[in-house]
Amino acid sequence: MQGIYNVLVKLSGVFLKSAGNFSPKLKEFTKGREGLFSKLEKDIDPSRNHFWIHAASLGEFEMAVPVLKMLKKNYPDVKTVVSFFSPSGFKNKQFHPLVDHFTYLPLDTQKNAENFLKIIQPKMAFFIKYDFWPNFLNELKKNNTRTFLVSGVFRKDQAFFKIYGKWMIQPLKAFEHFFVQNKESVKLLDAIGFKNSTLSGDTRFDRVAAQIEADNGIDFIEEFKQDKLLLVCGSTWPEDEKLIMNYLNNSKNIKFIIAPHEIKEEKIQKLTNELKIPSVKYSEKEGKDLEEFPVLILDTIGLLGRAYSYADMAYVGGAAGNTGLHNILEPATFGIPIIIGENYSRFPEAERLRQLAGLFSVKTSEEFSAIMKKFSTNSEFRKKSGMIAGHFINSNTGATRSLEEYLKK
Repeated sequence: MQGIYNVLVKLSGVFLKSAGNFSPKLKEFTKGREGLFSKLEKDIDPSRNHFWIHAASLGEFEMAVPVLKMLKKNYPDVKTVVSFFSPSGFKNKQFHPLVDHFTYLPLDTQKNAENFLKIIQPKMAFFIKYDFWPNFLNELKKNNTRTFLVSGVFRKDQAFFKIYGKWMIQPLKAFEHFFVQNKESVKLLDAIGFKNSTLSGDTRFDRVAAQIEADNGIDFIEEFKQDKLLLVCGSTWPEDEKLIMNYLNNSKNIKFIIAPHEIKEEKIQKLTNELKIPSVKYSEKEGKDLEEFPVLILDTIGLLGRAYSYADMAYVGGAAGNTGLHNILEPATFGIPIIIGENYSRFPEAERLRQLAGLFSVKTSEEFSAIMKKFSTNSEFRKKSGMIAGHFINSNTGATRSLEEYLKK
């Protein structure tokens, strides 16, 4: 099976190169990896020690940030190398104060794994959540590199737990220790012979909890909000906007910030056309009296996390359709209640927070309007729901500390 896998990986490389002629994303996938080893040889100083952190995409990188911060604190002289599998991760994070080198991860062939690790020679390797690449893991094991899984999640439908995927258990032996998010992952690992796991939790909680201590001030949002209630709608898709639009168009004395997931001009124009009340875009705010507008559209990136600090309520997009629920932990850390769509079954943190009554799922625009009416007219209910959300974050921090304590031993 390992041989068949290796053949398929090589064939996928040929396919992806050809498919790039028809897909900009696939073109970026292959183009970004051109000259990868030459660039690494130029950038990596072999006389320095390195830690390698692998993140599949941008979401996993955010989970890696607390780990990077901890490593820099405890090992200040060690350089950090962060690899991405997806173009979206690499393109959006080519600089970070905690990262010395960013790179794409080459395709998982044995030769690529050998070359990649020969250049970096990591003293330790950290895989975030998942992205288990057999040839890279086998090479790490061969090199006796200390390797860890951080915020790992295992599900019974994964190949490791199927007859046809038993061969993939061997590469997992590269991991010195598994730091996982839930009890199910501990049980599944135990069932295939791995006793070296710790239920440590999710480093995303550590990441968002640290946001409270940061400077979250944004002058133009203060000018916009004044003393009104504010709903921040983060990472919305058209399905989300359809769900909330009727309420927005018929509300008074409430302010709204909308941060669409896609900020392409045509998408923003479609959103503004559907609004029947005055709105102002971030890109056109200069010279405007922001207090006069009920809706502010963030047609930019990088401000949503801080915008949540001004919110009294939050709507988090992605679950009204099937694109996938976005980050509910960012608003929760500021102690505000959260509303989402109905499709969140793959997001256990959303289900847990819903059960605690810090998060509310709606299926229709009528349901959205009903919960918003309750939030806007019942301050005690709104504040209690927000306190539940904030406590949910605080009670689930500590995943990074578990890893730190293990390494110190």
